[in-house]
Amino acid sequence: MEKTKYPDSNIPAELSEEVIRQDSMRPTQKWGLSTKIWLAFLFSVAGWGLFAYIHQLRGGLGVTAMRNYVSWGLYISTFVFFIGISHSGTLVSAILRITKQDWRMPITRIAELMTFVSLCFGGIMPIIDLGHPERIGNLVIFGRVQSPLMWDVMSIITYFVGSTVFLWLPMIPDMALMRDRLTDTTKRFDKFRKWLYTKLAIGWTGSKTQWKKLELVMTIMTIVIIPVAVSVHTVVSYIFAMTLRPGWNSTIFGPYFVAGALYSGSAIVILAMVIFRKLYHLEKYITYRHFDLMGRVVLALTLIYAYLNLNEYWIPGYKMATAEGHLLHDLFSGSYSFEFWLCQFGTVLLPIIIMCFPKGRTPGSLAFVCTLIAIGAWVKRYLIVVPTLLHPFLPIQDVPSSWSQYFPNWVEWSVVMAALSGMLIIVTLYAKFFPMMSMWEVVHGAKVEESKRVAAEMVKHEEVETHNPEIAKATV
Repeated sequence: MEKTKYPDSNIPAELSEEVIRQDSMRPTQKWGLSTKIWLAFLFSVAGWGLFAYIHQLRGGLGVTAMRNYVSWGLYISTFVFFIGISHSGTLVSAILRITKQDWRMPITRIAELMTFVSLCFGGIMPIIDLGHPERIGNLVIFGRVQSPLMWDVMSIITYFVGSTVFLWLPMIPDMALMRDRLTDTTKRFDKFRKWLYTKLAIGWTGSKTQWKKLELVMTIMTIVIIPVAVSVHTVVSYIFAMTLRPGWNSTIFGPYFVAGALYSGSAIVILAMVIFRKLYHLEKYITYRHFDLMGRVVLALTLIYAYLNLNEYWIPGYKMATAEGHLLHDLFSGSYSFEFWLCQFGTVLLPIIIMCFPKGRTPGSLAFVCTLIAIGAWVKRYLIVVPTLLHPFLPIQDVPSSWSQYFPNWVEWSVVMAALSGMLIIVTLYAKFFPMMSMWEVVHGAKVEESKRVAAEMVKHEEVETHNPEIAKATV
């Protein structure tokens, strides 16, 4: 088999091509005891969630806390949250790639992976919310194009396919490298890995023609994936905004949901950066500069989200129309006021204050801030869904008192925790099979940095020669 060729690069000694490759591939070369214990824990959580879901299938949605009032509860709130964090790959990889921000190179794969796993489980949450999931085929057979639900299905499927391709394309050169490096296939597991890398590399040899084609396809996908991602969360917002309910009758739900998705998605990327940087010792690749720049991005997105948040509640709150007034009173001073104000001050205002200062954009500070943002983003989705459903325009008469309140029970929590465990299982297995950095892009970035350094030294030397020939002779 022809060995893969890579473009020549003049990389500093401390970041040679071989060092980058070894550091990237090291986590894939062995499975430690801690990894096995972690996977066992995740599979046990997923197994318990599967048991709860089977119980739901047998007993119907009546075994959950959802009733006629709140027919969308924890499941749909989590669905909107998962779809939101899927924007992480669009922001970090696509937008920064198209704007030629080279500092993104060590973190693009992390972002693209977050998009893939969140779409995997975000897409199945509405199916879990169905009392009869076997009827999902009716969407295809009897679905109406006029329905926002159909728009949502089509956009999410399109986004999932596009994001999967977008994750795979930059992996091709790395898969070829790992295919060529894996020479000992006496073990069945190594034989499987060799087969997997060979299939994913699709015959890559690193020729100039292949590099040109790869760059062209990646450029096309970068341009295409951005509007697709924006349309996905806009369409998700249409499911709410086009339903006649107080709290959802909003014309800014589209940009509001997109901004919230970018805000939470970028925070998830930073959390993943912190974790993989620590676990896999990537400190010399994911540096404080990356955290500072990503912190600035999250700060800007949080400010935009805060502005839209203010508009979403201030305008109807000023008018306090009858139906909206009941809902807003519940949010501002009623049964959901604690969660509402905690989101506004604890997960929006506080992160803005912290990230305004340079010390607030260090790995430790950002880990704390982004944890707050991630929790707040999920709670916010819950507040968008549940209180609104509890305040319909036409309340149902003579219903049990339990229908006028809602809190998820053990079945819903178990299924949602299983979905979260499934995401972490995929991320863990991915990290043990594939490098978490795009090796060839990091090599290219090191080459660019070295070129800049050499150019700067040449300019400095020319300046010394121009201003003081004697010093120039001495330095030579």
